[in-house]
Amino acid sequence: MALTVHPLDSAREAAWDRFVEAMPAGTFFHRSGWAKVIQTAFGHSTHYIMTERDGAITGVLPLARVKTLLFGDTLISNPFCVYGGPLAADADSEAALITYAEALLVRTGASALEFRHRMATNPVPEWIDRPDLYVTFRKAIDGDDDRNMKAIPRKQRAMVRKGIQNGLSSLANRDVAALHRIYAESVRNLGTPVFARRYFQILLDVFGDAVDIVTISDGDIPVASVMNFYFRDEVLPYYGGGSAAARGRAANDFLYWETMRRAAGRGVRLFDFGRSKIGTGAFAFKHNWGFEPEPLYYRFRLKPGETMPDHNPLNPKYRLMIAAWKHLPLPVANVLGPLIVRGVG
Repeated sequence: MALTVHPLDSAREAAWDRFVEAMPAGTFFHRSGWAKVIQTAFGHSTHYIMTERDGAITGVLPLARVKTLLFGDTLISNPFCVYGGPLAADADSEAALITYAEALLVRTGASALEFRHRMATNPVPEWIDRPDLYVTFRKAIDGDDDRNMKAIPRKQRAMVRKGIQNGLSSLANRDVAALHRIYAESVRNLGTPVFARRYFQILLDVFGDAVDIVTISDGDIPVASVMNFYFRDEVLPYYGGGSAAARGRAANDFLYWETMRRAAGRGVRLFDFGRSKIGTGAFAFKHNWGFEPEPLYYRFRLKPGETMPDHNPLNPKYRLMIAAWKHLPLPVANVLGPLIVRGVG
């Protein structure tokens, strides 16, 4: 049967998600709900494309255009996500999705097209592979808390036990307000613009039970919190941080232990610590948990004459901005941050 390529419509969202769930390379970030999240939270245009043969989906591509004055104009699969790219059941479907995306790059006049593959894929002519940009950290976990605790390297395990001894408590719920207060302070201290609280609420509304929030309290005071995504038997702690008081109480260490413990209790068997740049504090923290870095295979197609997008915090051109941001009053950072971060993708 002939292969057809067409945009996703609302009637096919459930079928799209069933295809993603069934594909071994499928990820939480291929889910159809991201189109609504990106449109509603950031106002970016989305181009969610699927291939079909005889009425059956054979490939999907979650793609969005991130266009701002500060950060340029890029088509990304998938922005605000660490994984993405074409997901196809056969080579013809994958080729059709890539061809569509390349034509969209020309039609829109965007500067670049970016696919965020988690695993290595076959080379594509005129595309640039960059496996040196980011790494991810993924590790199997057990259903037994004792075995999971013993799998943590000794020094990191001692920090988790310190959090337990400090009498910290955890709660899993959907409290966006607590998460955002802590997260906003944490990223401001790192010199990073914060997302709007509304974005986190949209994620909860769109993905439902596939998202929760784990918050750590010291007495009655929340000091660390993280939003987690669940996909198949995986958990992805995605947006998290700690207050100034968290470090001395080992609250950040306890936070990820409690996330792991609670996830294992609901049948999760893989803990995805997410992407980091080599040489950063986040990289060191995740490695200290006994996770080994795995390269992410990001791939770019550039408009003629354009250069590679580079919007990561290690880029020297952002050094002064990051240093200045750390000293902004928190209310000011919370107003300006969402206006800036929508362009980072």
